[in-house]
Amino acid sequence: MYHTKTLNRLIEELSKMPSIGPKTAQRIAFYILRSSKEEAKALSQAILDLKERITYCSICNNITEEDPCEICSNNQRDHSIICVVEEPKDVLAFEKSRGFNGIYHVLLGALSPLEGIGPDELKIKELVERLKKEKASGLGSAPRGALPRREGPLARKVSEVILATNPNTNGEMTAMYLAKMIKPSGIKVTRIAHGIPVGGSIEYVDEETLAKSLEGRKEF
Repeated sequence: MYHTKTLNRLIEELSKMPSIGPKTAQRIAFYILRSSKEEAKALSQAILDLKERITYCSICNNITEEDPCEICSNNQRDHSIICVVEEPKDVLAFEKSRGFNGIYHVLLGALSPLEGIGPDELKIKELVERLKKEKASGLGSAPRGALPRREGPLARKVSEVILATNPNTNGEMTAMYLAKMIKPSGIKVTRIAHGIPVGGSIEYVDEETLAKSLEGRKEF
């Protein structure tokens, strides 16, 4: 189909985005074409602001506009529990659930030997160093009659690390690798449960998920 060079360029750029094929890119391009100039400027400015203002938290590697991020600097969170996830979008998913009040560590990926992604390409070393640092800066002992020394919300000994990587081959490989590295430190290591989704029917669940649900069963 004939398009102008400018429109073709936009379609090509949109097609580079995940889950957006040529047809979807074409629809988005024509939507932008029909939009007002003010709307187009607002969209382009939002993209530029995203690239200029968003950075990674120096503590947990989550995306943020301030360093440290709001979660790491929040005194109301339980800083003794760290949930390890693959990507910043996973943090968003957990926060939407409102079922977790600890803090996070984002690996920015998962181990994948076939793609050449090893431990050095992820934020694994930073996690190990973080656990050592936070363990050393815990409440510890204090002189008789004196209050324990505190250095803000992060000065709380880590008691548990939750491995919340994806339940696929790379995610499981990453979780096992992390568990082997963390367990010798004496910190409790747990893995998120995998099983039947709420509201789902057993007859439609695949065999592997059903097996995982049996492995992760608990007393009722």
